[in-house]
Amino acid sequence: MADTLSYLGVPLSRPRVAFFELTSCEGCQLQIFNNEASLLDFLSLVEIVNFREAMTEKSDDYEIAFIEGSISRRDEVEKLKKIRRQAKVLVALGSCACFGGVNRLRNRFHDLDWVKKEVYGDFPVDTAEVQPLEAQVPVDLKIYGCPIKKEEVERVISNLVLGKAVTPPEYPVCMECKAHENLCLYELGEPCLGPITRAGCDAWCPDNRRGCWGCRGPAEEANVKELEKIMRRYHFSREIIIDRLECFGGFAAYVDKLRAPGRHTHG
Repeated sequence: MADTLSYLGVPLSRPRVAFFELTSCEGCQLQIFNNEASLLDFLSLVEIVNFREAMTEKSDDYEIAFIEGSISRRDEVEKLKKIRRQAKVLVALGSCACFGGVNRLRNRFHDLDWVKKEVYGDFPVDTAEVQPLEAQVPVDLKIYGCPIKKEEVERVISNLVLGKAVTPPEYPVCMECKAHENLCLYELGEPCLGPITRAGCDAWCPDNRRGCWGCRGPAEEANVKELEKIMRRYHFSREIIIDRLECFGGFAAYVDKLRAPGRHTHG
């Protein structure tokens, strides 16, 4: 494979990239290799020097770092800061890295000792409240989703190589859903965060008759109050909207305003 690329006759360099994980299921990294049809084209754009899921060789000489997962331990903070010092561009890969993801659900109890006891019993575990990457280091780019869409990663990489701006959609999933001529899931009795969730997934869940759970976080100017009115109109409880908003962490700032008294703890 050639070491250099060209675009309209202009030579382009292949950036050295590395993939890392913190607290996560590693499903977002797995997505990178899920579409074999475009894999070789994708690999031709970059030189991967560190990717534990896919190769045994590794190097700390990289320009772009993709990090999956949230922060839940002290050693992960140090690992993250080390990666940040090396990388010219740090990319938060997926909902856990962007918002804390499903891991962040344990923060809802506001009692870490109780959570550790319930989950691990008397087994000692070094863990802390879950945080997204940007709680500890500057993040240059975010790729949203749980899991991410490989096509979106390819677009981001292509733009980085070509020196083009990377701009995620600002409009909500509803616009993609309507473009696909789907029947609104509320009419089918399914709650959905599509009206307030950032698009870019191509209405992945609604296309399969599953309501959006907000894994891509809030769209610009997300109107949560209006969504609450929609939920009430279709007879969904406050608990249902809170559960949806909490699931991936992207709407954490909105949840406390909606939460009923006494819901803050496990008691």
